[in-house]
Amino acid sequence: MADPRSSYLFPCDLERFWVDDKASQGKPFSTDKPQVPLGIGLPAQCIYDELGLPYPDTAATEIGAYDVPRELRQRYNEKAREVIGRACFPEDDPPPADRAFPGVRGITDLFEAPVRNVGGTGWVMPAANTPAELEALLDRVEAKDLREALLPANWDSECRRLFEQYGRKPQLGGHVRGPVTAAMSIYGVESLIFLIVDQPDLAARFGQVLCDAIINMTRLFYELSGTPDRRGFSFADDDCCLLNYDMYAFWAQPILRRVFGTFAPGENDWRYQHSDSAMGHLMPLLNEVGLKGANFGPTVLAADIRAKMPRTVIYGQLAPWTFARGTDEEVAAEVRRDIQTAGADGGLVIATAGSINAGSRLSGLRAAMSVIQNEGRYQPL
Repeated sequence: MADPRSSYLFPCDLERFWVDDKASQGKPFSTDKPQVPLGIGLPAQCIYDELGLPYPDTAATEIGAYDVPRELRQRYNEKAREVIGRACFPEDDPPPADRAFPGVRGITDLFEAPVRNVGGTGWVMPAANTPAELEALLDRVEAKDLREALLPANWDSECRRLFEQYGRKPQLGGHVRGPVTAAMSIYGVESLIFLIVDQPDLAARFGQVLCDAIINMTRLFYELSGTPDRRGFSFADDDCCLLNYDMYAFWAQPILRRVFGTFAPGENDWRYQHSDSAMGHLMPLLNEVGLKGANFGPTVLAADIRAKMPRTVIYGQLAPWTFARGTDEEVAAEVRRDIQTAGADGGLVIATAGSINAGSRLSGLRAAMSVIQNEGRYQPL
């Protein structure tokens, strides 16, 4: 049975769309561009639904393109060329395994938080459960050698080999799990809230040590990448919604101020936060730290973001569940809503308000493209 969502394709001049989209990218708060830019790329987990195939039982929730057999990538690309005018995935064989850099550890690893695998997804579990355990953990973190704590033993030798054999250099740093999400992973959701209320001095120390770790880790990663003077920084902080305004102002906003002040001190330096949650109450505080780009939860409307954050580029606010399970008409309606309420100033990029899920279809993406081309233009067709 045909999928009713794709029984009709929205009208779109595909060749013209991609030419205009390329000319529209990278021009925030400018209307000197053809149209509202598109910021949606379909991930590999969408291949199976599009082709009417069951999702592999052994596959993780999120998979890479090369985790999908080449024949399926080719079949998907054939359809993609018809529906949206371009292929989405590489059709070659995977690159040699020895081209990959060895994995480095991250901020929650530094704080000794274990990871539990559930259904193909890794969940970070608390490293401390009481204030006394947290104090001891902070003491240990402050005493650690970052290179030893974050890098595998073969890091230097593998970097030399990869440069000599493939001309490759590592690209590390610039993005980290946001402070609230990291802290709630390391210490627990309720535990962090109670700590802020009941023991603000220890909570402040936790924030200070976490901030120091983010800054020192980023400096190390920039140095390893050969880009010690790199500018710009971004956070992914879904759990920030779980702090109220006053708690966030006390505990989290100072971390953002200091990290952005260290790595994005200039007026035009990129400061970005993804928070896939109902965190609209925090927008005034995020505006105060000079956020340049934002991707917030789907219940936070683009019109509200623009009202509270007048100089922040909005990446959204198409609900991921609408994109994955709604009709193409419903996708078009949400894109139209965002263009009408926040597109006039040139500070909107059409994207999903959160991760793109399996089930998201090419016909839905074409519907978004059609609305952009016909209703989101700054220059006449």
